[in-house]
Amino acid sequence: IRVDKRVPIGGGLGGGSSDAATTLHALNRLWGCGLDVDALAALGLQLGADVPVFVRGRSAFAEGVGELLVPIELPRRTYVIVDPGVSIPTRALFQAAELTRDGAATTIEGFISGAATQNAFEPVVRARYPAVARALDWLGESGRACLSGTGSAVFVAVDGDKARGIADRCPPGMRAWVANGINVSPLLTPAGDQQR
Repeated sequence: IRVDKRVPIGGGLGGGSSDAATTLHALNRLWGCGLDVDALAALGLQLGADVPVFVRGRSAFAEGVGELLVPIELPRRTYVIVDPGVSIPTRALFQAAELTRDGAATTIEGFISGAATQNAFEPVVRARYPAVARALDWLGESGRACLSGTGSAVFVAVDGDKARGIADRCPPGMRAWVANGINVSPLLTPAGDQQR
């Protein structure tokens, strides 16, 4: 299996988990295994906590270690995503002594509305990775900048007509993309046999 990596490694964007989920789907079809999405998600969980959400291929609110997924419908948004040029090892952040887990619980409603944007990793990442702090500060000039997962990528939801202009002003040493949010993966919908 050859993978053409386009999602920055260590960016907190789920690139590796997405690759694993896509591989599970491809092998299931190629080998004619006939496994349903639930079985593929269970296999995916053995590979990584974020794999099941990519196996299911739709927006979801995750609990537990990522295995408890509630399908949700998110409003259509346009995002500017910035890669500050550093890779962050997830394991090190989960083991960080300064990581606090005493924040208010996020609700599905708060998540969908965008009101709940707290990320417990942000203070740790800001302190340990100055490039990420700079990216958050710069992108924060355009709206509520957020850390993606454990980082290093950061993003902001903006009006679609403003996104390209923001991305084009990305500071040297960083890369920016414009992405439109979707609720169902286009890779899974054409098949019609993969029900979520």
